[in-house]
Amino acid sequence: MSEEMNNEMMNFQSISVGDLVKGTIAKVEDKQAFVNVGYKMDGVLPISELSSLHVEKVSDVLSEGEEHEFKVTKLTEDELVLSKKAVAAEKAWEEMERRLESGEIFEAEVADVVKGGLVVDVGVRGFIPASLVERHYVEDFSAYKGRTLRLKAVEMDRSRNKLILSQRAVLDEEAGDRKKETLEKIQEGDVIAGTVQRLTDFGAFVDVGGVDGLVHISQMAHHHVEKPGDVVSEGDQVNVKVLSVDPDNERISLSIKDTLPGPWEQIAQKVSQDEVIEGTVKRLVSFGAFIEVAPGVEGLVHISQIANRHIATPGEVLSEGDIVKAKVLDVNPGEKRISLSMRVLEEDKVGQDSENERQEYKKEDDGGFSLGDMIGDQLKKYKK
Repeated sequence: MSEEMNNEMMNFQSISVGDLVKGTIAKVEDKQAFVNVGYKMDGVLPISELSSLHVEKVSDVLSEGEEHEFKVTKLTEDELVLSKKAVAAEKAWEEMERRLESGEIFEAEVADVVKGGLVVDVGVRGFIPASLVERHYVEDFSAYKGRTLRLKAVEMDRSRNKLILSQRAVLDEEAGDRKKETLEKIQEGDVIAGTVQRLTDFGAFVDVGGVDGLVHISQMAHHHVEKPGDVVSEGDQVNVKVLSVDPDNERISLSIKDTLPGPWEQIAQKVSQDEVIEGTVKRLVSFGAFIEVAPGVEGLVHISQIANRHIATPGEVLSEGDIVKAKVLDVNPGEKRISLSMRVLEEDKVGQDSENERQEYKKEDDGGFSLGDMIGDQLKKYKK
């Protein structure tokens, strides 16, 4: 045996299962590759030992002439079997264990979309359950394939090749940081922009920078609001005023109403003295009735101005919800007061009816015979 062959045999015999060796891809076939590791025979790299993820063809991953590190998984006189994924997995598990302990954020590309979540290759197969992808519900994950996500390791079991990753953990952490910053910065009285996140029966929650503040239904508009959806919709951009901040309980009370011009600020342009207006009876009190003459603006019809006769209570004439007409006696926006009268309209109507009757009588008198005319005609006859 020559010295060269002897050295080659010695080198070959020094290889053991589990060793790491470097080699060059000598030949690529569909389901396997042959690797020159510098010994008497090329090592075989089966497609199943190429990656922790599914591979259709070896040529999709490797090319001839490339150099990589491999792990010896089987060794006989006739066969040397290598694994590329075992090398990556060894390093990956160590790295993932470190990242799990430290909470480090790292990036990985989505390799596949499977039932229940997403798969990434981080040297080993990492799985992201659907519930850990986003902070919100996602109907279809097909668009995620090929996307790079920022992830945290949340669970691992090396003996079972189980690695659970989460993008939501990253997003939750960032949201928590934004919330803390907002709660420290925001002040009562601030007017800020926000986004309507969700509606409830009692109001709307508005995101003002990582924190959802509540706009109570009473703070949505200057007029009465039946339901929040009548004023805003989810996704709307709105300006809100901060009413109060409770950092300890992470609560913020907001108002849309306080950012809008008050109805009394514009009432002088809408209602003027002596004008006849139509409104809705909103409330009956012992001294009169409040009539809504514009959204958020009520005028008072004093009990003495409800009818042209004496009444003991407003309820003798009016009911809440009635649509009535009234004449404006006085407008005082500064004191938020409007005085109205229904009696004046009745009196005006009676006066107009009397005038109409007088005009009718006058027309009849002008066109017919008076008693004087008849007597005069008779006297003329006797004189003849």
